[in-house]
Parts: sequence; C-alpha cells; structure tokens
Amino acid sequence: MTDTVDDTKSAIPVTDPFALFEEWFGEAKETEPNDPNAMALATATPEGRPSVRMVLLKGHGSGLGEGGGFVFYTNAESRKGEEIRANMHASLLFHWKSQRRQIRIEGPLTEVSEEQADAYFHSRPRASQIGSAASDQSRPLPERQVYLDRVAALEERFPEGDIPRPPHWTGFLLCPRAIEFWHDRKYRLHDRRRFTREGPKDAWSNTLLYP
Repeated sequence: MTDTVDDTKSAIPVTDPFALFEEWFGEAKETEPNDPNAMALATATPEGRPSVRMVLLKGHGSGLGEGGGFVFYTNAESRKGEEIRANMHASLLFHWKSQRRQIRIEGPLTEVSEEQADAYFHSRPRASQIGSAASDQSRPLPERQVYLDRVAALEERFPEGDIPRPPHWTGFLLCPRAIEFWHDRKYRLHDRRRFTREGPKDAWSNTLLYP
C-alpha cells in the first residue's frame, strides 16, 4: 500500500534534524534537474500580512551561528528585506518533486556579518554582482531599458575586477525552532515528523503528525 517495506512504520527517523536535512538535500542534488537549493521564503509585516517568494539556500548546518541555521542573501531594501527588518522571523519550504519530499523550517532571523556578506557577494559571477548592484529590487521600473542602462554604466565604471557590494545587500541566518519533514506515501497516507526546540541551545523534541 505504501512505498516502504513496512508500511506500519515511519520512513522518517528520529535523529538530529540537521543531519537528516543534509541527507535529504544530498539526495535531492542527485535528482533535481534545477536548483535543488531553491526554497520558498515566507515573511510577514508586523501587522501579519504575509508574502512569499523563491530564494536560494547559500549556507546551512549545525555549526552556523549560535544554534545552527540556514543562510540566504537579498537586497535589504526589497519588499522581503523590509519585512525581515521589521519582523525578524520567517519560514522556509523546500519541495523536491523528484524525491517526493518537503521540508518546512521556522525560526528567528539574524543578519550575517559584513565580512560574510562581502565574501559571498564577491564569490558570485561578475555579471551577477553587477545585476544586483544595479537593481532597486522590488521598486517600480519605468521600462526595462532603464535597468539595462544602469547595468551598462556599472560595467563601464568598473571595467574589471569585483564590484563593490552595496551596503543594503546582505544575508540572513534563520536559526530553526521547528523543522518538519514530509515524505509522500501512496493514497495520501503521507509521513510527517516535526522537530521542535525552545531555544538554539536546547535539545530537539519530535512527534509524528497526521497527514
């Protein structure tokens, strides 16, 4: 009836959730055709108005920050950046169709250091650095040529080498308080296990959830 040998048991083990994320992420890298590190990032205003968009995971692990976490980068003057600065909490969602799996992650955010932001910004292709520096992300654009002209101006101003990182282009670390693993099972008898902790140094507890 299900896709495991013993369909009476959960296929999601009781283990360290960071280690399980690493295992699932590694398997997704082998099978996802594009961007296995793509994740939905949900933020909200202080009034509770939510918004969501896709971003790329650029760092993760139990050794990051005080209690481990997941890192992404953005223009802090964008809509998501403004919502983050006003409400330093967010949710992430990974959906790997090839693996028939999802992972949901929730927790508070902290901004990465300027050194970390510089290092990642300058690890990107030069054209990507220019594109980010030229963009007033999420702001109205009269016509596309205006943006392309700004890109051309930066290419002329900086004919070679790295582009200075704009001060508002930065990264954020989500330190999880909850990580939920979801595995597809036949007939929608899905498998879900949620790990939670009160603080970054606390032990994880876990429970299965009804699908």
